[in-house]
Amino acid sequence: MLRQFLRQYPLGDGEFRYGEEEILSYQSRQVQRLIGYVPQDHILFSRSVRENITFGKGQATEEEILNSIRIAALEDDLLNMEDGLDTLIGEKGVAISGGQKQRISLARALIKDPEILILDDALSAVDAKTEQRIIENIQDVRMNKTTIISTHRLSAIKAADEIIVLEEGRIKERGTHEELLKLEGWYYEQFLRQQLKEGGDE
Repeated sequence: MLRQFLRQYPLGDGEFRYGEEEILSYQSRQVQRLIGYVPQDHILFSRSVRENITFGKGQATEEEILNSIRIAALEDDLLNMEDGLDTLIGEKGVAISGGQKQRISLARALIKDPEILILDDALSAVDAKTEQRIIENIQDVRMNKTTIISTHRLSAIKAADEIIVLEEGRIKERGTHEELLKLEGWYYEQFLRQQLKEGGDE
């Protein structure tokens, strides 16, 4: 489904719309401007942290860079990097964790302030506490924009306006967190299982 938003996968039967317009009515460059996409398998370049982030917006100001870093909860990590924003990463740079790579990719998408932000299991390598902080930051700054999160960690989507459970390409369950718990179906069972595993409380 996410790849259909990106126009990377055949639509098949029926219609796929963004607002009132079919997604096919958008040119590929329009889609690129509309969407900020953060994949699970991050793509970073053998350059500095700053250059990797500003790849999303070439003329970004220092304030925009720092704001995207704050939303992505990367501030503390930068303090521990020898050259901060100018630290080199990738093949020729220092080794950074998978969670740091994901958050740099997230900051790159956030800096362009896209109409649609797609997180494709993009926080899988960060701990639950950091993930919650990032989700709350995104909620604060993107109140009037669309954010789509694909995840297996259900704590990341508890506050979503709508949750869709997909199975083999079909919608199995659909609703808010509270509505899906009342159904006592797949979402309910998985949520309880994850709560027990994490030692959390509903």
